[in-house]
Amino acid sequence: MSEGYAIELYFDPALENQVLKAWNVLARRQISTQLIEIESRPHITLFSSPFIEPAKLENVIRTFASKQEPLALSFSSIGSLPNDNNVLFLSPTPSVSLLQFQSQLCEAMKKEGVEIGEEYRTDCWVPYCAVAQEVPKTRMAEAFCVLRDLKLPVAGYAMDIGLVEFSPVRELFSFVLGNTVEA
Repeated sequence: MSEGYAIELYFDPALENQVLKAWNVLARRQISTQLIEIESRPHITLFSSPFIEPAKLENVIRTFASKQEPLALSFSSIGSLPNDNNVLFLSPTPSVSLLQFQSQLCEAMKKEGVEIGEEYRTDCWVPYCAVAQEVPKTRMAEAFCVLRDLKLPVAGYAMDIGLVEFSPVRELFSFVLGNTVEA
């Protein structure tokens, strides 16, 4: 049984490898292996919901992706979410283009009758790329120190967008930005 669905923004190979480097360092130190175990892929979550009709979204996302260009990203800081999942993340430098990208996607989905939850509304959405989940509270400081050793900022491009079902993560479809051919 699916826990939910997410629309994810994926990176160019070089940027993806920089994020994977963080995942692997935290795994080697036995701080967090959760993202590797659920077979996730480095990404920024644009939208998530426990209830979605994937078939309904496929055309919306395909059309949306075809009208977009690869998006410049720069991860410049590390952070943590104030919840029980003990998530650590890389935070992208805020840009109008990233915020507009997510906002336009949500508008396209609303036109199809998809309800946008509070945390994905334009004035509430916090873009981030998770590098660790379920970090033991006693190891949070160590995890932050490990992440501080990354050479930030790391920059690259968002290249494609996809819909996944979780958990474990299973990609249902993805589309290259600026292209009408499936990724």
